[in-house]
Amino acid sequence: VVIMASRGFTLARCMSTSARAGQLVKPPVPVFGIEGRYAHALYSAATKNKKLDAVDKDMKKVESLMASDAKFAQFVQDPSLKRTQKKVVIESTMKKQGLSDLSVNALSAMAENGRLPNLNAVLKSFQTLMSAHRGEVMCTVTTAKQLDSKSMDELKAALNGFLKKGQTLHVETQVDPAILGGMVVTIGDKYVDMSTASKIKTYTNVIREAI
Repeated sequence: VVIMASRGFTLARCMSTSARAGQLVKPPVPVFGIEGRYAHALYSAATKNKKLDAVDKDMKKVESLMASDAKFAQFVQDPSLKRTQKKVVIESTMKKQGLSDLSVNALSAMAENGRLPNLNAVLKSFQTLMSAHRGEVMCTVTTAKQLDSKSMDELKAALNGFLKKGQTLHVETQVDPAILGGMVVTIGDKYVDMSTASKIKTYTNVIREAI
């Protein structure tokens, strides 16, 4: 944990456009892994430099570029290219896209450290931080078949009851026939499995233990 925190601080410091150092800004929600470390460092540096909104727009622009430009996405993922080569290209490309110096420095640091293949995951983690910063609570609901509008409205009403003042619920629905029935709900950092498949597995384990 100490090593990861140290690396995160180094990244935040190298991305900072000012001489202000100090600790990382506390994230609004925890993010994990390599992608979480880079996303948190970027969030912290942007917050300290009062450029959070600008960096947020930059990262959405990069996300759009990854989705629309197959050659760029392939370049980012290509493990055969040298880090120095990727660093030069990424800096040039991002400057042409009009990204702020802070965002360019962040992506340059990722290229230099050989972490560009993690870019999509970093962008996702950064958006998780931004959603929490805006008071948005992300919720994913997985059902065996698509919910009708009435069921969806009832579910949203129930989920809204768990929100704190000032928070906004954003629901994403997924369909997975493998859960058979019921639903699996992820809201914020909480996970609730109310699927039929989960119940069957539980009952099966109980029967096995009894036998």
